Amino acid sequence: MPLSTIALQGAALRALYGLPRRMRRLIAGRPIRLDNQELALDAQLFLRAREMSKLPPLSSGTPAKARHDLLAGAQIAAGEPIQPVATRDLTINGSIPARLYTPDELPEGSPLLVYFHGGGFVIGSIETHDNTCRFLAKHARVRVLSVDYRLAPEHPFPNGVEDAIAAFKYAYANAADLGADPTAIAVGGDSAGGNLATVVSQVTTREGGPKPAFQLLLYPSADATKQTRSKELFAQGFFLTKDDMDWFMGHYATVEQDKQDPRYSPALAPDLSGLPPAYIATAGFDPLRDEGEAYAELLRKAGVPVVLSRQADLIHGYANLLAIGTRFREAMFEAAGVLRTGLEIGPKESLTGESAGE
Repeated sequence: MPLSTIALQGAALRALYGLPRRMRRLIAGRPIRLDNQELALDAQLFLRAREMSKLPPLSSGTPAKARHDLLAGAQIAAGEPIQPVATRDLTINGSIPARLYTPDELPEGSPLLVYFHGGGFVIGSIETHDNTCRFLAKHARVRVLSVDYRLAPEHPFPNGVEDAIAAFKYAYANAADLGADPTAIAVGGDSAGGNLATVVSQVTTREGGPKPAFQLLLYPSADATKQTRSKELFAQGFFLTKDDMDWFMGHYATVEQDKQDPRYSPALAPDLSGLPPAYIATAGFDPLRDEGEAYAELLRKAGVPVVLSRQADLIHGYANLLAIGTRFREAMFEAAGVLRTGLEIGPKESLTGESAGE
């Protein structure tokens, strides 16, 4: 999509959200209430705008087209680059592209978030999540290392997992060069990226460390083996659809048995004890809601400190909708605040399994 077209569509969308509330409600339609929840007007208006634009589902074409369309959409909904945040592109282990975000006047030896973008393991990139990472860097006052892990179907499971684990270990080993405190490195991500962050935490913990100091999990996929109530309730009409999820999984898993692997479905891990503290945010109108909340309960039962926050009036993907309305940013301000607090008050001793008493 030409930059001029993106700019025009972005201006039109922002103008739509700038209308008086009464007019926005008329355009969006009657309030949507489902499962004792009411969809936020900002979210309903976004869905209505997509409907009026007659945008095809991401899963209706090839992965290449879906990647192109997601990038174009991200440039419209995420807005102008958030400043002041400095960036530096780098390569992890000579093969994995990454970008380091440093907010203005952040001292050396700060906390660091290793971030994995969403996109069903098939789409998404550093560029689609550029402003998401800028937002977290600025408002959580942390450095952010965004990782361009390999995508399916060119690189199916477990290639993305291997890149995610390598990225965290790289960040720990190269903390000084990144300006980070090696005892305050978190992992995080949205959707598929949240899945990767959980897997990194599990694998490094079971290996005996070093392991992350904190997990920031935004509407993560956690169990590909179960048909949950939220997957039935929100199968259509709320941005992420059942067809999308089937399309993503069909590209990511080479065989059905892959879904039983805890590196694919981390909720199936036999031992969750000793994992880093976690913030898990779910969206009320999201097919992935129930599996994220079930994973939070599993962590609690294993003795892991966890904060579960259901954004009951939101949809999947809200971390990328920073330039429209106000409700999506409100949810991300909460995530940034919890991340900052979790890293500042968390344990500062060695992050190896032995020091954690395992």
